[in-house]
Amino acid sequence: MPEKSELRRVPAFADLPDDQIAWFLSQAQELRIKAGDAYVRQGDPADAMFVVLDGQLEARGEFAGETFVFSTKPGDVTGVLPFSRMKQFMVTGRAVTDGRVLRFPAALFPDLVQKMPELTQRLVGLMSDRIRETTRIEQQRDRLASLGKLSAGLAHELNNPASAAKRATSQLRDILKRIKDASHELGRRDLTSAQKSEIEKLEVSLTQLDGPPPDALTVSDLEDRIDSLLRSHGQNNLWQLSAGLARRNVKPEVLETLFGALDAGTARAALVRIAASVEVADLLNEIESSTSRISDLVGAIKEYTYMDQAKIQNVDVVKSLETTLTILNHKLKRGVAVQRDYRGAPLLVNSFGSELNQVWTNIIDNAIDAMSGKGELRVRTYRDDGCAVVEIGDNGPGISPEVKSHIFEPFFTTKGVGEGTGLGLDTVQRIVKKHRGNIQVSSKLGDTRFQVWLPLAEVPAK
Repeated sequence: MPEKSELRRVPAFADLPDDQIAWFLSQAQELRIKAGDAYVRQGDPADAMFVVLDGQLEARGEFAGETFVFSTKPGDVTGVLPFSRMKQFMVTGRAVTDGRVLRFPAALFPDLVQKMPELTQRLVGLMSDRIRETTRIEQQRDRLASLGKLSAGLAHELNNPASAAKRATSQLRDILKRIKDASHELGRRDLTSAQKSEIEKLEVSLTQLDGPPPDALTVSDLEDRIDSLLRSHGQNNLWQLSAGLARRNVKPEVLETLFGALDAGTARAALVRIAASVEVADLLNEIESSTSRISDLVGAIKEYTYMDQAKIQNVDVVKSLETTLTILNHKLKRGVAVQRDYRGAPLLVNSFGSELNQVWTNIIDNAIDAMSGKGELRVRTYRDDGCAVVEIGDNGPGISPEVKSHIFEPFFTTKGVGEGTGLGLDTVQRIVKKHRGNIQVSSKLGDTRFQVWLPLAEVPAK
């Protein structure tokens, strides 16, 4: 049996009375463990506390599909602790080197609480530290999982306009060659100033056409009419040209002037150049739209993370909500209609901006999941008694009273294994409280609402 002095080298047992140390030693069992041997296995009943006297130990286990490793050294206390609700060991503990541990049975914890109150208090503190560390790891994992989902969605959102811009620039090379060839053909012909002017005027007017694109039926009709017009003037095999002009909503009548002013060969070269110029205008619009979308998304990301901005500042709640909706657009556009009701003047909250965005993200993400990706998301803001109120609702199946009473508890989740950590709404509540606010929830079939109340910032008078 170890000496009292040896046990007192363990911080939790330092300065305890001799009689208490003696009692503990009399109830504990000394275990000598060889390197590689297990002293506890995952799934075994949580029936003992261990005090490490010598050697290096390692505990390894899986949580939500991830492997975690914890090392223990001489002086550490591990295993189940007093007041712990653990029923089974969640890890397998092995000796890295030869070592010795004291095994104290959990069945004697009631006696331990009575005979060694000071040690009990220290062990409860140790258990609190363990819970905080476990929670920190899970919160970090939850943040990484959320970041992973957002990143995947944003990658898809960015890829679409980037791919569109890439396709457009690829097509431009071929079209610019057609313009060059047609221009050379026109240059070889003896055109009058009036003829050149007619070609240029028509080209400018068609490339500057504005307005919404025609529907498929209109495009098909225009294509047939343009093709008929060209064939009537002996211009065959120009169906691609007809299709391009039809998509631009070009009426066949405007092309008649070319055939009145030019011979057939010159008119054909002019039509090829004009049609190619129209395609260039369309592609430039597509590139502009795509790059603008990319720029908007990058701007939203910067707003969402508050990159290049002060950590604490007056945040416009509506702007914060809109940024979050932009970031989550990849999930919303699959079948969620967003109804907005923003009332009154801007609502400013003194806040860690990126943390508020996390609140909206978690609530909205839960609402989308509750509606299985299809339904109505309602976002409402208003001012009430010195507070900014944000209400986020959905028309999903609702939250049962049994579940509702637990939704803010850490690690509580109704999702399947690997789909949720149960920290989303716990994180929401912690952030809201950190901002001196509160959160309320009401739910019935077809109407679930989360209301977040946040104190309005005091705006200095000008």
